[in-house]
Amino acid sequence: MEATKDLKKASHDHSDNPEALRDGSLLAAVDLGSNSFHLLIARIEHGEIRPTQALSEKVQLAAGLEGDTLSKDAINRGLECLSRFAQLLQSVEPQRIRVVGTNALRRARNRRKFTEPARRILGAPIDVIYGREEARLVYLGVAHTLADDTQSRLVVDIGGGSTEFAIGERFEPRRLESLQLGCVTYAKDCFKDGMLSKSNYKSAYDRACVEVSHIRKQFRSKHWVEAVGSSGTLQAIEGILLAQDWAGGNITRKGLTRMRKALLDFKYMDDINLQGLTDARRSVIASGVAITEAIFDVLDIDEMRSSRGALREGVVYDLVGRLSHEDVRERSIVALMQRYHVDEESSQIVARRARMLFDATYKAWDLTASDRELLIWAALSQEIGKAIAHKHYHRHGAYLLRNSDLPGFPQHEQEDMAILVEGQHGKLRQELFGDSEGAMLLRLQRLVALLRLATLFKYVEPLEQLPDFAIKASAEGLSLDFPDDWLEQHPLTAQELAQQRNVFKRMDLRLEIN
Repeated sequence: MEATKDLKKASHDHSDNPEALRDGSLLAAVDLGSNSFHLLIARIEHGEIRPTQALSEKVQLAAGLEGDTLSKDAINRGLECLSRFAQLLQSVEPQRIRVVGTNALRRARNRRKFTEPARRILGAPIDVIYGREEARLVYLGVAHTLADDTQSRLVVDIGGGSTEFAIGERFEPRRLESLQLGCVTYAKDCFKDGMLSKSNYKSAYDRACVEVSHIRKQFRSKHWVEAVGSSGTLQAIEGILLAQDWAGGNITRKGLTRMRKALLDFKYMDDINLQGLTDARRSVIASGVAITEAIFDVLDIDEMRSSRGALREGVVYDLVGRLSHEDVRERSIVALMQRYHVDEESSQIVARRARMLFDATYKAWDLTASDRELLIWAALSQEIGKAIAHKHYHRHGAYLLRNSDLPGFPQHEQEDMAILVEGQHGKLRQELFGDSEGAMLLRLQRLVALLRLATLFKYVEPLEQLPDFAIKASAEGLSLDFPDDWLEQHPLTAQELAQQRNVFKRMDLRLEIN
């Protein structure tokens, strides 16, 4: 598809892009989990990824969620942990660090109180990812640690606030899902005050069974050959079963039954004393076992082995793809265009106009290579809303971008694309930019301005005769200088450009047309 060329140009042409990965290059992933934060630093050696530093700290963000608000204590715990991580990240170039947030940050309405200071501490943006994107990255991390065979596998990752499921073959996931069940939230809700009892355990197990039943049809055992567990919870369970000699190295139904009975011999979480259980896992092991038993029973799993691969490894491999110009986000945009039968020729014209405008303004407007990518993605997908209706198609397109599963995209990138697509046409609604402020608001306003001009020029006829015109940018706005008489010969375009002055003014930008 020709649109792929525009996507690759968006990634490759800009001078801010990092150099190609070479032997010795360092990459880093930070996983801001609901239970623990994880840091992985890896080195490229002979084309392979070799971990050089790994660190995990129990932060329990999910335990600090009060409704949908992160407590001050939880935010402080997380930031203190990241301050320690930052010391290890000093040797890694900022563009080769990726930080992802999962369920607790997805749920927290006040997450910016954490993500903004976290970004300053780490020197890298915080990508809060959707549940299915988390499942994709987990699968990628697991797949790279297993034999490269063709048999289908189920991958399960029990986190602190959510559990991710993926079915795939080799490095390609085919089905992805994320459910709201996690060992920290279940410990908090079902084992109040750290008390253990048969009724508490059954409450957690029954609740998990109901949740997992929603995906039983698509994920039960007939759809895969082997089951693999990823995450500290499942690795901890496997380790305890092995230490107690309750299973032969894997997690089994029989082993889980023996473990449940052993746990219920204790009255309080703090009293649990099982060989192989670490202090860090003591408060969540009962809820983790209850969730695991439910998953085994509902999905007809008899045996599961664990993998050392997890979300952080998946993030590193995904980062390699981004830096090597094999970005899964490019495929997502192409698939989106195909799904909604976008006029490819028209979208390419808008993308070319957007690129031209961006290259003329990015220095004066302090825009980055990531902003360029975002603008091109929005330009290529700006007509997807026409699949719903031509009237208000820009609003329909924004809705689709906000609510579609787009592999590779964190929440904020989908939201930013939606803002650009909605802002490309018509009046600018006051609430378009949400709670954005300061530099973030200015950046979005400038990108909206560029996309509005790019979409305006696609209607110039004949298309191939759009003249060379001078573009001058300053912090205050834009000046467009057209050849003599051109605007007089194209009165509709001149009228539309004149109308844009008021729109620019609402965004505190000046537009001069000569």
